[in-house]
Amino acid sequence: MKPGQFAYHAPRTADEAVALLGKVAPLEGRIIAGGQSLVPAMALRLAMPPHLVDINGVAGFDRLAVEAGELSIGPCVRHAAFHRPVADGPLGKMLSGIARHIAHLPIRTRGTFCGSLANADPASEWCLVAATLNAKLVARSTRGSRTIAAAVFFKGTMATALAADEMLVEARLPLPAADTRCGFHKVSRRAGDFAIAMALAVYRVEGGVIVEPRVGVGGVESHSRRIADAEAALLGRAPGAKAFEAAAQAAAEAIDTSGQSPEMAAYKRDVTRAAVRRALEAAEKDA
Repeated sequence: MKPGQFAYHAPRTADEAVALLGKVAPLEGRIIAGGQSLVPAMALRLAMPPHLVDINGVAGFDRLAVEAGELSIGPCVRHAAFHRPVADGPLGKMLSGIARHIAHLPIRTRGTFCGSLANADPASEWCLVAATLNAKLVARSTRGSRTIAAAVFFKGTMATALAADEMLVEARLPLPAADTRCGFHKVSRRAGDFAIAMALAVYRVEGGVIVEPRVGVGGVESHSRRIADAEAALLGRAPGAKAFEAAAQAAAEAIDTSGQSPEMAAYKRDVTRAAVRRALEAAEKDA
């Protein structure tokens, strides 16, 4: 099939892009950057936006920089930008390792970090990163700018706190301490497939015990989120099999499986348990 008819807009400045979105959003207009989700949906006529605002030519939207203890990611930064570490220390290494799990190379060369967040697919690796690290997400509209914490940004499957006329213009990830350990694990049928379950584990060790634990899970619920019970199971314990098993079990019990068959619920708990345990084991190897 082919896309339906639409009007194409190509702003060159951020102000122009925001103004255009303000005009076409009430008419169900859409932003396009990487287009790796929107274009296939348009080709199948599952999405038929009458207006597209292409932000690829906007000056400065490809910005990727470290400032004030955070990594600033512009709305046109591609997944492929993270193939090599973009920041010193644990964050750059973690993002580089996770990037290779995103779909396949052609998609990574076009898809964008911020586009992935705005799309809010439950199986998005970058959504998991943002949720686990509690990224700061900057939204802009003709009414001004606001910063939204990732903890409240994701509202459900393909749903965010963005208003229809708001554009995600920046994601800011905190730079963890140099001794931070990070581990990621993704369960999928084949390399490049969407995640069935995935987990990101981040923690430090002081005096032989775990401090500042963060455990995020994605793919098994309507959106990625931190699992407080799993973090509590790690805090103050020595890293190792017992602590990791306890955290994995806590995560499996914490996920919401309401409305699902007993078989599917059991399966999701099993893959969550495995993903969290293996992410924690990967973090320990990162020491």
